Amino acid sequence: MHNLKELKIWKKAIDLAVEVYRVSALFPPDEKYGLISQTRRAAVSISSNIAEGAGRNSEKEFKYFLGIANGSSFELQTQLFISNKLSLLSNEDLEKILQQIEELQKMNYGFQNMLNKKSSIN
Repeated sequence: MHNLKELKIWKKAIDLAVEVYRVSALFPPDEKYGLISQTRRAAVSISSNIAEGAGRNSEKEFKYFLGIANGSSFELQTQLFISNKLSLLSNEDLEKILQQIEELQKMNYGFQNMLNKKSSIN
């Protein structure tokens, strides 16, 4: 198991979720069960899957949940692009959040590679 509070990737995923909640609060009320709900769930899924993987008993299980988190990050990107095209999300907010997502994706990829090397040594 990993100490969740020490995982930089988890902390950054939490920050991303908070930012997504902030910008989606500005969406119109009729999107409550649409894009607001979808973007928030995808954002929360990233940090939640990192946390679940960190609590598992093997590096293999952790990598599995990191993969799910990565999938959620691509889902979130898509929803944000749609929100922007519908003029629900400004270009500035889109770019800011996309930078956070891309940083997380790179960290996730690097972390998975590190776990692969670690498990091949053991």
